[in-house]
Amino acid sequence: MNSQKETKLLILSLLCTTGVLGLGLWLWNQFSGNSLTSLIPGNSSQPINGGSQSQRISLGGKILVAADTSADKEAGVQAFAKGDFATASTKLKSSLQKHRNDPESLIYLNNSQTKNTNSLKIAVSVPIGGNLDVAKEILRGVAQAQDEVNRSGGIKGKLLQVAIANDDNEANQAQQIAKQFVQDPSILAVVGHNSSNASIAAAPIYQEGGLVMISPSSTAQNLSGIGNYIFRTVPSNGSFAASLANYTIKTARKNNIAICADSKSIDTQSFKDEFIKGIVAGGGKINPTNCDVAAADFNPSALISQFISSGADSLVLAPHVDRINKALDLAAANNGKLTLFASPTLYTFQTLQVGKSDVSGLVLAIPWHPQAIPGNPFPQNAVKLWGGNVNWRTATAYDATIAIAKGLQQDSTRDGLEKALHSPSLVANGATGKIQFLPSGDRNGTAVLVKIQPSNKSATGYDFMPL
Repeated sequence: MNSQKETKLLILSLLCTTGVLGLGLWLWNQFSGNSLTSLIPGNSSQPINGGSQSQRISLGGKILVAADTSADKEAGVQAFAKGDFATASTKLKSSLQKHRNDPESLIYLNNSQTKNTNSLKIAVSVPIGGNLDVAKEILRGVAQAQDEVNRSGGIKGKLLQVAIANDDNEANQAQQIAKQFVQDPSILAVVGHNSSNASIAAAPIYQEGGLVMISPSSTAQNLSGIGNYIFRTVPSNGSFAASLANYTIKTARKNNIAICADSKSIDTQSFKDEFIKGIVAGGGKINPTNCDVAAADFNPSALISQFISSGADSLVLAPHVDRINKALDLAAANNGKLTLFASPTLYTFQTLQVGKSDVSGLVLAIPWHPQAIPGNPFPQNAVKLWGGNVNWRTATAYDATIAIAKGLQQDSTRDGLEKALHSPSLVANGATGKIQFLPSGDRNGTAVLVKIQPSNKSATGYDFMPL
């Protein structure tokens, strides 16, 4: 290190220790002309917009999904951070050969191969710290779409880069990440967020900043029409609730239905409201027992007793995605006494792995199933890429990315992309069928009903089977 740089670092160190870090970083930029990126290990791949939020975003210079760390992946990420993209590519390929279902590595691999070419950048925000399984499901959809786009030559010759962010499904974190994305002019669109709490909190920031956001999994009714830059590739709760309510009344012939929702989740409160409308319209009755999985005094055994004593013949589980365990505790306490139904949230591996026989027979409404569209190549391609079946969040995240890529073919500016996505002429073929958006930003789509049944093809012994 030369003496001039040593002097600068000494000044910066003294300023930091005296509590004026912001001034120190400003002086560093003024005197050196270097990006703040170079001061923070592992962040050479993206701009830093301040504070700990910078540790939540990565283009390839840091591992966010720590559970999928390997020696080759660490070496690849370190090489990426140093700007050695050839080594990064080699190491990430090696890591994927051993851990093929790691979407973070596949995204970073594709990013490393775009660094020396013209490229277009988007971002995805997922709840790595809130619900890792759900985060990886969404990342797989984005990674699969990015890989296909780049293998086919990119978007008018430009390859697709994807920055990953961890918002923990927290509204405040989602807002801070949204601000960073909006302030980075190289980011042209965002896939996210997961929960409606996070999406609705962040949506005004994207709208004001003129940055397209496409949620693959936020189903709350009040996300509809929130802004012309806000879209989603999952149907709203009205579709899911109507299908499930109709099945509950007409097919399962239940007429005293208990509901256990989540008072802290916009998604599940929206689902509950729409489901009640459907049950009442169909002539059914909602059991009066109050059940809230977010309550401090949540007691599964006591609740089941109250349901039964008040005449319930069935129970609908509608937890927030980060409190699925509470719903599964309720299913265990139920022990087959009440017929079970659920919101789309419970379509997870966790439900099968933990619930097992307790959730056998549970019926739920979801936006997509691998057997839902005969002849669609997505399910087979997903199995080939990841080594197993994927779920609806992977499919809708794939569709969000494919829709963005299709729109960028027409116009690779933020404003142009928004107009392209709203155009009736834009039709993309996705995992869940044709992708077109209504003026509200909603996706035309219908629900698929599935039932949990024993299966020798699943590692858990149970699987979601279409009705």
